[in-house]
Amino acid sequence: MRLTQWTDYTLRVLMYCAACVGREMPVTITEIAESHGISRSHLTKIVQELGARGWLETTRGRGGGMRLLVRAQDICLGEVVRATETDFAMVECFDADLNQCRLSQHCRLKSVLNQATQSYLAVLDGITLADLIAPAGGIKLPLNAKRVLLRPGIPVQPKQT
Repeated sequence: MRLTQWTDYTLRVLMYCAACVGREMPVTITEIAESHGISRSHLTKIVQELGARGWLETTRGRGGGMRLLVRAQDICLGEVVRATETDFAMVECFDADLNQCRLSQHCRLKSVLNQATQSYLAVLDGITLADLIAPAGGIKLPLNAKRVLLRPGIPVQPKQT
């Protein structure tokens, strides 16, 4: 699964704002645009949506900008991804209206891919915005996270929170 550019930029805006929580001046769209090499007009649309969703407080005019309206530890990555991604249908058969596959009656691929998608989202549900800006040491996965193989044959135990 690949996140859309919209979701990527949304996460960057939220992370940037979270990293700047303690500073006196609010974050500006221009600042993020220049920092990440992203179109200012594209970021403006994203910031408007984040404000409408209640994640950012925005102020117009001189001295304006944006700040997190919700604490970083209260913003769930899974919620953000679900809100910004438009399609979780990994294969054609996920959409009954578009499905042309002749194997659908006997195929188990849909079930496996659906389980993988749910596992992917479950991991994201255990991560907050605060985890993404945490100091070196990495993200701590939830207790119910399963071991993953980073390279074949080398299991890695998730860090316990």
